[in-house]
Amino acid sequence: MSTVKSIRKRDGRIVPFDQGKITNAIYKALFAVEGSDGTTAKAVSDRVVEKLDRLYPDGAPTVEAIQDLVVETLRETGHDPVAKDYQAYRLRKAELRALRGELGIIDEPKLTVNAIEVLGARYLLKDEKGQITETPTGMFWRVAKAIAAADKAYGGDPEAGAKEFYTAMSRLEFIPNSPTLFNAGTKTSFALSACYVLPVEDSLEGIFTTLKNMTLIEQTGGGVGFDFSRLRPTGDIVRTTIGVASGPVSFMKIFDAATEVIKAGGRRRGAMMAILRVDHPDVIEFITSKARPGVLTNFNISVTVTDAFMEAVEKNTDYDLINPRTKKPAKRLNARYVWDRIVDNAWRSGDPGIVFIDEVNRYNPTPKLGAMESTNPCGEQPLLPYESCNLGSINLSKMLRPDASVDWEKLRATIKTAIRFLDNVIDVNPYPLKETDAITRANRKIGLGVMGFADFLILMGVPYDSERAVEIGEEMAKFIEEESAKASEELGLKRGSFPNFKDSIWEGKYKARRNATVTTVAPTGTISIIAGCSSGVEPLFAVAFMRHVLEGARLFELHPIFEKMAKERGFYGGETLEKIVSHGTIGDIKEVPEDIRRLFVTAHDIKPEWHVRVQAAWQKYTENAVSKTVNLPEDASIGDVESVYRLAHELHCKGVTIYRYGSKGTQVLNLGVEARGEEKVATAEAEYAGGRPVEGCEICG
Repeated sequence: MSTVKSIRKRDGRIVPFDQGKITNAIYKALFAVEGSDGTTAKAVSDRVVEKLDRLYPDGAPTVEAIQDLVVETLRETGHDPVAKDYQAYRLRKAELRALRGELGIIDEPKLTVNAIEVLGARYLLKDEKGQITETPTGMFWRVAKAIAAADKAYGGDPEAGAKEFYTAMSRLEFIPNSPTLFNAGTKTSFALSACYVLPVEDSLEGIFTTLKNMTLIEQTGGGVGFDFSRLRPTGDIVRTTIGVASGPVSFMKIFDAATEVIKAGGRRRGAMMAILRVDHPDVIEFITSKARPGVLTNFNISVTVTDAFMEAVEKNTDYDLINPRTKKPAKRLNARYVWDRIVDNAWRSGDPGIVFIDEVNRYNPTPKLGAMESTNPCGEQPLLPYESCNLGSINLSKMLRPDASVDWEKLRATIKTAIRFLDNVIDVNPYPLKETDAITRANRKIGLGVMGFADFLILMGVPYDSERAVEIGEEMAKFIEEESAKASEELGLKRGSFPNFKDSIWEGKYKARRNATVTTVAPTGTISIIAGCSSGVEPLFAVAFMRHVLEGARLFELHPIFEKMAKERGFYGGETLEKIVSHGTIGDIKEVPEDIRRLFVTAHDIKPEWHVRVQAAWQKYTENAVSKTVNLPEDASIGDVESVYRLAHELHCKGVTIYRYGSKGTQVLNLGVEARGEEKVATAEAEYAGGRPVEGCEICG
């Protein structure tokens, strides 16, 4: 029994001494580096307490003094690498506290260590030597002032607008897409939109013009989608050279290579979506184009399937493949055969996904301008050729009252702020292409979505894979859609409707409308890390994570809500933590109460149908689309993949993607610890967009 009875916190408070907290902190540090068990952690902790008893027989040691002794004792007991990582983590926490002080608003929520790491690495401004010259507070103010400047043209007060925008962002209640955070208010002329679609015309001049335009967009931090269906198929005649065409996939490889060497704004590689119609003669080559590891790594690929094709699949009949050059049938294939190739390759590698193109165009707000053919890289934003869209997401975990009921008035106010913010972006945006400038301003599409849905459900006490969760998803989506449309109507009455309003489906339904679309659910790859919440409308990937911090240093972390509940319910301890780490999930860990296990279901605990049903619930009231990856366990069958794709079509999703655990040679998030030689702990990285681990997907959010 220690003679130390209390400790002094950094704010001066005296609280009871608890050796268990020291043991757990040491356990996390040891596990992150060495994989040591709880016995080692307890032995080191006992030595720390012995020193405390000698050094502080009559007084309360400070938290800092205890942490100094932990570092010292780790070194004395032969754990130098662990001591180094532990000290690095302390330094990062100190930086966090310093930045917290600079915020100057004591009721602001805390930025996590990982949020600070991501902000410092990718978002905060740097000088020519690469030294950070901006704080998170400075970033939020920079963005807020730049976007609020648009208010002046409409008789508003930019200073008041900036304060409103800053408050929403700094409280982590609303965060815009990454390019806006990167570029707004800087000296660069880089654009603020996340999502673009570029046409690919059937000529060398057209193809390479698109390639050039792609590079202009990717260097600003944007992602691009392409429909390659206009390109003539492999072996088709090329009259100008008396040669034969090499087909869409050959040109995709050129786009992929270019993207590999072009850093998006100097921060990351760009991301792309390649689309091909199911009736293109090269559809089989396209479906299998990513079958080999390391091929087309900067692309997500999706096949656009029609209602007619799905009917042919059901009837097991043949259908025509159409040469895009001649517009005539080139040959016929059995629909079930093509469908099976799609499903089989998705099971093997996660690609291709499916875009239900007729469902997309049923909700095209401007059908007189043409059909939508492609989406942005993560699939949530269908767009016309050259069109762009800027996105932002509301953190649902911040929209609850202390009693876990929804704060509808706060949500309504946040929606109104977010819609004006996103509309302002269109006015201050320096577009990379004149064609994009013209059509984006003519339609003024924006996409307000959400993040933190899984956390939101946990705080409400609702399991993700439940009827109630589906009901809540639909209820939230409906409210956000209706309030967003109202806010756009109000802006339209004050500022004028989008120029193509009279040729849109909205004329007659609204007195005015500022934006052709208002809602989109993006994956929120990095902005959810900044906000400290779960991604998009995805379930938790794991309860236990390995966080990468300074220069490769690693620290094991638990989901913060789980950790809080574990401490409150009394099952937070070394042995239990060890089991959680080994599994990544808690479904089979009996030391964790059953109701907690039920609440903290993870992506691989959930039956596939619940993934699709949640996506469909949000899609029902989302004007654009919903980015959602159906994560499947490693032992999932090809039949499981087919069931997901069929259910998504049945429930009127606009698209669907799956990712079977372990189906790629490398993946960003991993579960459990099978051997220290391999990284098997769930690792939270910015590039992960729910499940489909293509670099750059965090561009969308």
